[in-house]
Amino acid sequence: MMGLLLLIVLGGCRKDEPPSIANSDEVLSFDIPHFPKMPLDEDKQLSRERIRLGKALFFDPILSRNRDISCASCHLPNLAFSDGLPVSIGTEGRKHNRNSPTLFNVAWQPYLFMDGGNPSLESQVLGPIEEHREMDLPFPEALARVASQNSYQEWFQKAFNQDVNPYSLSLALATYERSLVSYNSAFDRYEYFGDTLALSFNARNGLELFKSNRLNCIACHQLPLTTDFSFQNNGLKENYTDVGRARVTNNLADDEGLFKVASLRNIALTAPYMHDGSLEDLGAVIDHYASGGSAHRLKSGKIKAFTLSAKEKADLIAFLESLTDTLSYQEFD
Repeated sequence: MMGLLLLIVLGGCRKDEPPSIANSDEVLSFDIPHFPKMPLDEDKQLSRERIRLGKALFFDPILSRNRDISCASCHLPNLAFSDGLPVSIGTEGRKHNRNSPTLFNVAWQPYLFMDGGNPSLESQVLGPIEEHREMDLPFPEALARVASQNSYQEWFQKAFNQDVNPYSLSLALATYERSLVSYNSAFDRYEYFGDTLALSFNARNGLELFKSNRLNCIACHQLPLTTDFSFQNNGLKENYTDVGRARVTNNLADDEGLFKVASLRNIALTAPYMHDGSLEDLGAVIDHYASGGSAHRLKSGKIKAFTLSAKEKADLIAFLESLTDTLSYQEFD
């Protein structure tokens, strides 16, 4: 019920008190030629001060009950904003049941969480703050903590022309996350920017395998974002303790074990893999798909067994590694 009330509050604040950008601030555009246009409502414009403020909050443990972890504890910049663990560890060492995903290019996500259970970045940021296994802090208390600090109040006025309020706090965090854009990998330079030398021979072979009818990876991992945002059961389990999309729809008959197709950008940095972190490296992921997956009744028809030589497997991994690109986003200090 608290989550529903907060969503109502967020929506009301947005409608009645739209934030604005100060004349002294710098509005930023993230228009990327080979990407779809970043979906942005007028009040969600990106600016330098908003991103700097959101970044400060993202790395501040003030938002956790015991002030012992921050958003960045599970989303480390050097690991493409994942954490390198099978499942995330929250306050007091509490284990989550899901792997921490990259935050790169979340601005294009039409819904958040692996089961699509959240409709926007602004509302998504409430989840980890309030979740018992993560930061475990009621959002009103988080809001009060931030509002009690004069430095933050001044910063919110500078970034939003508003005091700290439910919408501006969530928007600050969401704005920083929107600024994490990955678009200039070796693959991008080869495929879209005309740099014929950007990819190694092996990676080019891997790209062709990725696109081939034999593997058909591109059916779900569509370029350039490397996902089609659909929900698929990829045959990872015979029996799912985490029911995935069915948690949201309450429809086990049709949605058990369906998870949102993950982005592959920076995939070489975000091991281990799958919703539960059960596959330790890219080789294990390829082996899973080559096997054809489990016999689960809802396994996607797109999952079909295939055979790869050792060289082809190495080439496919070389292509996946060419999607590494953590330097194309800007640091806002």
